[in-house]
Amino acid sequence: MKKLPIGIQTFSDIRTGNYCYTDKTPLIDQLVNEGKFYFLSRPRRFGKSLLIDTIAEAFLGNKELFSGLHLENNWDWEQKYPVIRIDFAQGILTSRQQLDTSILEMLHVTAGQSGISLRMKETHLAFAELIRELHHKTGQQVVVLVDEYDKPILDNITDPETAEEQRDGLRNFYSVLKAQGAHLRFVMLTGVSKFSKVSLFSGLNNLKDITLDKRYGALCGYTQQELEMVFHEYLDGIDLDQVRQWYNGYNFLAESVYNPFDVLLYLDSRQFKPYWFETGTPSFLVRLLADKKILIPELDDLTAGEELLSSFDIDFIEPEPLLFQTGYLTIMEKEHLFDQEYVYHLGFPNHEVKKSLTGSILHWYVQDQRPLKNNQMSLFKILKTNEIDKLETLFHAFFATIPHDWYRKNTIAEYEGYYCSVVYCYFTALGLNVQPEESTNHGQIDMTVLFNDRVYIIEFKVNELTGPGRALAQIKEKKYYEKYAGREIYLIGVEFSKDERNITRFEWEKYDC
Repeated sequence: MKKLPIGIQTFSDIRTGNYCYTDKTPLIDQLVNEGKFYFLSRPRRFGKSLLIDTIAEAFLGNKELFSGLHLENNWDWEQKYPVIRIDFAQGILTSRQQLDTSILEMLHVTAGQSGISLRMKETHLAFAELIRELHHKTGQQVVVLVDEYDKPILDNITDPETAEEQRDGLRNFYSVLKAQGAHLRFVMLTGVSKFSKVSLFSGLNNLKDITLDKRYGALCGYTQQELEMVFHEYLDGIDLDQVRQWYNGYNFLAESVYNPFDVLLYLDSRQFKPYWFETGTPSFLVRLLADKKILIPELDDLTAGEELLSSFDIDFIEPEPLLFQTGYLTIMEKEHLFDQEYVYHLGFPNHEVKKSLTGSILHWYVQDQRPLKNNQMSLFKILKTNEIDKLETLFHAFFATIPHDWYRKNTIAEYEGYYCSVVYCYFTALGLNVQPEESTNHGQIDMTVLFNDRVYIIEFKVNELTGPGRALAQIKEKKYYEKYAGREIYLIGVEFSKDERNITRFEWEKYDC
């Protein structure tokens, strides 16, 4: 087995270090030939910086880095262009002053490399001055590449006042790009989120958004074919189906792709771990899901309109676009309604995200790690031995470990879906195969667990809303078990009291086909 080198940071690292690299340069060639101003949103650690670096090296005329790639024989290497790179990926800027200082430092470094002295002191004026001076000095239009354009805002998203200051500063800065259009050859901004044009791009309305352009759906990330072709010498003994289940599944209206960060670390260690998930902290997202009363099982099939996926703003953040743009959900299907109206069905992209995000949500509910882990181990043992009677005591323990202070601060426990959400997170955080059933409204959510060729169909009810004895009866009335005919099936009805905040009734029976 050949060991995979890791630590790739830039395009130059790959070419000079003989690293594996999928050839995305045909798509870059297409971008440059068909347009001038672009915007691309992708989740973190998805190769955006590598894309920006590749484009920069091409415009700088470094042909030797493209040996064997499409652009080697499909690019005018005689033409070299001045490139301005603005990179917000490094560090956290917690004030408008820090933002302005950081931008000016990047502008002055670029200016100094070209022998230019900037006179202007304000960021937008210095930016415009640099663009004009580079064009004048080189005789070539300027290329502007902005990496993580939104990071100064997202880093302060829990502090709306600071986030708004950063947004206003960036809006002023980015407005230069439209005003200086005559001096520009190519512009590309990348980031995680897409803020509304009114809030951030009011002065830059000529950006072409290629986030959901199917022609560029695989511009970042690895397709299955690319994985098997480029990394073939590292795949001996690897179960590709399991790799696909863990890390593939991100869909941008084209062929699904892997997050490259996961692929490289997995192939290096050959251990299935949530590599990508562990690089972020979704605490803000978890709180937003609770505030909006989003039921966790619904994340397996969440519906959003085009307007919800397009953008958001600091003072209007909805879960659907945030979940999609940050990579915790992806597009499962685009459904045509009528005329040019569409809706998107969102779901977890893969096993890594489903297991890890529900684990984080569960931790937010429970907080104390020790009983949480004990409950998870007990759950696995009960399922393994099929001792269903013990589930009642364990389900009691699930809710007994949630602090009473949580209920005082949240009204979501009044809904049936809350109880389903807690149980659902316990199962999915273990990595079990859990499938939410038909959802008609927040009061009727079912859950199916598939384990060791057995099927467990679970229905939840709140006594104050439906009266006692309805959970198991509803499973039978709606015949949820019919789709699993021929397998070993168990029907479980669980009833709660919102006043007692725990289980009041637990019934189960084995279904005989």
